[in-house]
Amino acid sequence: MTTQLPPDLPHRRTPVADARALIVAALTPLPTESVALADLAGRVVGAPVIAPHDLPRHANSAMDGYAVAADTPSPWPLSAHILAGDDPAPLVPGTAAAIATGGVVPEGADAVIPLERVEEADAVVTALAPVAPGAHIRPVGADAHAGDVVIAAGQRLTPLAASAISGLGLTAVQCARRPRVVVLTTGDELVPPGQPLRRGQIHESNSILVAATLAAAGCEIVRTGGVPDTAEATRRAFADAIADADLVVSTGGVSVGPRDHVKPALRDLGVDELFWRIATQPGQPVWCGVAADGTLVAGLPGNPLSCLVGLHLLLIPAVRALTGAAPEPQTIRAELAAPISQLPERLRAIPMRLVDGRLEQLGASLSHQLSRAAQATALALIPTGDGELPAGTVVDAVPLG
Repeated sequence: MTTQLPPDLPHRRTPVADARALIVAALTPLPTESVALADLAGRVVGAPVIAPHDLPRHANSAMDGYAVAADTPSPWPLSAHILAGDDPAPLVPGTAAAIATGGVVPEGADAVIPLERVEEADAVVTALAPVAPGAHIRPVGADAHAGDVVIAAGQRLTPLAASAISGLGLTAVQCARRPRVVVLTTGDELVPPGQPLRRGQIHESNSILVAATLAAAGCEIVRTGGVPDTAEATRRAFADAIADADLVVSTGGVSVGPRDHVKPALRDLGVDELFWRIATQPGQPVWCGVAADGTLVAGLPGNPLSCLVGLHLLLIPAVRALTGAAPEPQTIRAELAAPISQLPERLRAIPMRLVDGRLEQLGASLSHQLSRAAQATALALIPTGDGELPAGTVVDAVPLG
């Protein structure tokens, strides 16, 4: 007896890189907005940050010591004391000025000799080593010159980068608007954490995974919500989500079962399909499309680790593209701590623990093994092939923040 496959199943599995390229090509970067200094960390720069002036603006001392003219031999009478923030008078010729780190080097001085390389007695300073012109002085523009690009467009700002912007005297920067995200979970078997379970029910966890992952990637989570397993409720939930978001992410309901209503609902809403199914294990049944208003709609599998794969290999890159950053996943190279088999036509994406540059397996190779994967710190990407990769093989991995 021959079993007839449902019409959706013959779709080819789209390689991950091709699926990602389809998503990026369909997206339009979000507009920029002015973001205040205190809120910059974690935002993506929308226009280059330009130095408005030289930094430092004045030559200053890199050491606690004495500012002198290098061609004037010691000993030098001590003629002044300069602290950081002072606007010093010119150096009296033939003398030395005590100077603190960061103090402006006075006109007439061209070197600083550190405290430990002099002797001072009765307000007279004697050098214990030769003094070279320019020694221990931070010249004008040593950090940046006026007009330099300090931070390029598309860079995500770390707290250190935000501090650097503050050091330029800027109070706000143009950044890409945060992508607005609505997260929907489908499945009548899902019960909110804290509520008792009946036989056949499970506690819902995907909304936490999706919302936290995308928030950490720089998104604004508009809302999360469950969707009953009916065609009308699914259609209504997606219509409302598309109206409110730049990215709609659902989990579950994208396969071909009798209660998988997501794809029909999106077809009814005029969402154009980009692809259905990707060449991975786990995470194969991913659906992506674009609504008429440009909203990206992604239907991820209901199994948590399948959902994880779609998030990191497709949706975080999509978020980066929306904000003007490079869309490729941020990967590292690491060794396998133990052998692992390959698949001939699908990329394996396995949660592992990264320890001292080695990827340790957690026994979480199946899409539903969430508790086993809880200790994972990286998603190991096992390339396609017919054999087994031995321990010590270096592979790509996506860090799990």
